[in-house]
Amino acid sequence: MGRTYDQIDERLAQWLVTQPVFFVATAPLDASGHVNCSPKGNRREFAVLGAHRVAYLDQTGSGVETIAHLKENGRIVVMFCAFEGPPRIVRLHGRGQVTLLDEPGFDALAEHFEDGHGPGVRAVITVDVERVADSCGYAVPLMGFEAHRAVLDDWSERKGREGIRDYWAQKNATSIDGAEGITA
Repeated sequence: MGRTYDQIDERLAQWLVTQPVFFVATAPLDASGHVNCSPKGNRREFAVLGAHRVAYLDQTGSGVETIAHLKENGRIVVMFCAFEGPPRIVRLHGRGQVTLLDEPGFDALAEHFEDGHGPGVRAVITVDVERVADSCGYAVPLMGFEAHRAVLDDWSERKGREGIRDYWAQKNATSIDGAEGITA
């Protein structure tokens, strides 16, 4: 059933980038801190950069847990589930790094995404993948994909770039455990 792989090969890379949703989990070092698991819509916002490196566009959200945890310790797992077709779960364990919108290197990383980036993007998260594993996914339900939601893009457009930055200052400066998030 479960297997590990030496790397992300072309066949797996193609499967990963076509999944409409993936999940990201991180945790602080403090044992009393909150573990975070976030769903991510994949509108060509996930890219395989190499056999041991992936990236995704991080959209503005009500929290900043992933960014705060990665700044603190870098631990991350990205999980994909097949909701259509043959059952499959793939987990990419590794060390993540945050490149915020205004930081050097952001534009070069954003070039890896077909559609560039929308108004709500706050960072590119890169992951140096240390472990690639799959499992059966037999218990994951079959569900048909209808469409991606436009709500975040519409909200971001209405707020505008400065409104988004104000939102980051108010809602994304620290994690729920008080760890540093976006400070600019």
